[in-house]
Amino acid sequence: MKILRKQLLMVLGGLILLAGCASVGPPRPPSLELAKPPSDLRATRKGDQVKLTWTIPTLTTDRERLRYLGKTRVCRTLAATMKQCETPVGEAAPPANFSAASKSNAKKVTATFSDTLAAALQHEHPTDFATYGVEVQNVAGRSAGISNLAHVALVPTMAPFSGFRAQAIDQGVSISWECSAVWSRARREIKYLWRIYRREEGKTGETRIAQMDATGCLTGSGDEKDRAFLDKSIEWENIYFYRGAVVSVVETAGKAAAEVEGDDTPEVKVLAHDIFPPAVPTGLQAVFSGVGQQAFIDLIWAPVTDADLEGYNVYRHEAGAAAVKLNSEPVKAPAYRDAQVVEGKTYFYSVSAVDERGNESARSEEASDRVP
Repeated sequence: MKILRKQLLMVLGGLILLAGCASVGPPRPPSLELAKPPSDLRATRKGDQVKLTWTIPTLTTDRERLRYLGKTRVCRTLAATMKQCETPVGEAAPPANFSAASKSNAKKVTATFSDTLAAALQHEHPTDFATYGVEVQNVAGRSAGISNLAHVALVPTMAPFSGFRAQAIDQGVSISWECSAVWSRARREIKYLWRIYRREEGKTGETRIAQMDATGCLTGSGDEKDRAFLDKSIEWENIYFYRGAVVSVVETAGKAAAEVEGDDTPEVKVLAHDIFPPAVPTGLQAVFSGVGQQAFIDLIWAPVTDADLEGYNVYRHEAGAAAVKLNSEPVKAPAYRDAQVVEGKTYFYSVSAVDERGNESARSEEASDRVP
């Protein structure tokens, strides 16, 4: 009997335990599939084009995995804030790979949208800003609200200067352009700059190599310095690409200056091939020495200051004969001693400069002396 009673108690305990495990709470409401609004909307402007970029959400507002995604409305206003998307300027469709991306832990998927600013809008509000936001909808067209806001200046931009050219010269790459009197289309309250960029073939990124006031070019009153720039920072035998753009800068009270680059010039390709010799040496003098010792003639000249100078070549000839180079390797210093001289003869000398790539200058004016 005791054994039977113990078995009954064990069965009853198990039933109570199972009853507790089977209890459920109140039913959860179905998910509305509302995407969490983006928080990293960014806006950049080039010319009339505004590029918007944001990360596509993969979670709902209740932190569930987002299964379906509708369109994203892109909104713009001239107000500083935006609480809801009232006047969209466009829509962005969900990406084709959204379902796979939302289920994986792969890197974030970004979306982009380009908005064109009308010229009239820029000229009517030259010192104002446009405010952008995006609203991600579900398949039923509902959203959880607007994203963070991004701002761009509405300052009007100018077309790039024409005739943009670049060519290698002995001192680097010479860049030039043509100035046009277009001040009637410029705004007096806006400052204009001219920027030049350079990138090297085979490398990512580019370098701003020049920025200058563009007022002279825009008014047609600029001189030579307003139409040319010399890039001395190149490395020979590299290929470079150059572009230029006019920058509009506007300052408003209590705010930092805002600047927008206009459209670019056509990109210009330049092979910085060094075919340019150093400067011709000057001031050559020839002085005989040798009384009471071995005869020789010393040569001295003014040093050549080219940065890529390798050295000098020394040439000698007698009257009526062709000149012969005396050195087998470039002479490093602006001086040379010729000990291969014979009594009773007059020798004529000239020197040239040689750079690191073997370009040789013309020969200097001759100097001569006689061995007694």
